[in-house]
Amino acid sequence: MDLLRKRHAGITRAVTVGIAVLLQLIVTFLAAVLLQEYASWFYLVLQIFGICLVFILVNDGQTYKSFWIIIVLLLPVFGLFLYFMWGRKRTNSKEYRRYREVIAKGLKYKKQDPDIMEDFRQLHPNKAQISKLLLHYGFPLYENTKVTYYDVGEKKFEALMNDLRQAKSFIFLEYFIIYEGKVWEDIKQVLARKVQEGVEVRLLFDDFGSLMINTEEFRHELAVLGIRFSIFSPIHEGTSRLTFNYRNHQKIAVIDGNVGYTGGINLADEYANIITRFGHWKDTAVRLEGDGVWGLTSIFLEMWEFSKGYEDLDYTKYRPQYSVPCKGFVQPMADGPANNPHNPIEETYTHMINKARNYIYFTTPYLVLDQKMVDDLCRAARSGVDVRIITPRIYDKWYVYMVTVSNYGPLLENGVKIYEYKPGFIHAKTAVADDECAICGSINMDYRSFYLHYECGVFMSENDAVLDIRDDILETIKKCERITYDMWKKRPVHQKIIQWCLRLFSPIL
Repeated sequence: MDLLRKRHAGITRAVTVGIAVLLQLIVTFLAAVLLQEYASWFYLVLQIFGICLVFILVNDGQTYKSFWIIIVLLLPVFGLFLYFMWGRKRTNSKEYRRYREVIAKGLKYKKQDPDIMEDFRQLHPNKAQISKLLLHYGFPLYENTKVTYYDVGEKKFEALMNDLRQAKSFIFLEYFIIYEGKVWEDIKQVLARKVQEGVEVRLLFDDFGSLMINTEEFRHELAVLGIRFSIFSPIHEGTSRLTFNYRNHQKIAVIDGNVGYTGGINLADEYANIITRFGHWKDTAVRLEGDGVWGLTSIFLEMWEFSKGYEDLDYTKYRPQYSVPCKGFVQPMADGPANNPHNPIEETYTHMINKARNYIYFTTPYLVLDQKMVDDLCRAARSGVDVRIITPRIYDKWYVYMVTVSNYGPLLENGVKIYEYKPGFIHAKTAVADDECAICGSINMDYRSFYLHYECGVFMSENDAVLDIRDDILETIKKCERITYDMWKKRPVHQKIIQWCLRLFSPIL
């Protein structure tokens, strides 16, 4: 009964937010109509301004602006209002200036050991350029870090619970989605016990992703338990923008600075296949132990300060306490809309594609790419690189799946191999190339991850996890159906029409 009451409160909040957004649209539309009818000269000025805006967007050179070009052209005044509320860049806003200040502070605590970078360059001159790119954006390369790869959420949660129980100093958790259920209840009980033991516990979660749980009762419970929490970008503070844009999609757990996790797994029961939503939920994560955990810790601290807006933390308190001598390199990385148009993670993916010599494999729940990345994938395939992408057969969002399928065409035509995971929904976000390097993180291959959300992941090389990711993808392919170009061309006509229409909205899906 208590769980039902909490879910009812979450549903009420979600409905309230939906109504608020709908009212905002209605008011904006009515304002545009009234201007057209009673202020024709002002309406004409806005139309001219809209045409000028289209020219600016066309010259911007970024594909994801195409949606707004269409909206402004089709709905001259209403579309213009929508763009200024929800579409324009805010790179000079107070929010983004604060983000850049926090990142600048974090850079003081992240120094690259030049010997480590040189060791990597000697081993892989080709792939070392990827690491140098990430270093340029403030993400050092680390050695002395043990990496464990988890091919399903059940394994990740088992390991995470064991690490949480052993925490002595602090626990940091950062997730896009928290949802009531066994996973969250088990973690919450451990966190409450650790607070009683004197462990510092911080929880950072996204307001939109955790919309159903983030009620007054939930926040009161966290406060009573002594769990310090921060809500990223509260929806009631963002009524002037689309609430599902500019979200914190990162997934990070850090225990005592010595152990860290990231990947695609949120704190909800479906991620551990405790409940079934879309068949078998296939997801992945990595566990770092040693020096490289500092990369994840600093990302968390930066996002915490950014979210809080006023807290000034002493980063040195949270450094790793020991190294784990072992082979390999790791490079935790992060990204967000404040970096547009230079996006570290998108550029890292592009570099991996262009530098692959033998093969490059991806898993992603959504395949909504800009033309440049499509061209890069096609060029790699035409050059003889074995390019494979796994997407879901059972989807969570039908409209995104329709766009995903519509994007298969040029890729298949140029030799990219696409597989759909038949047992259920593949939510894993991984990439691996040439047995030499891999990525595991929160990054989907879509506009939202590359341009509109805050994301994180780990670039890794020369450790066992690289081959574990490769083997897992090859094993997963056995449970997939390969999609051929002929199959794709034979889609029903009505499906092609729907997909063509939805592709116009790709940048905001």
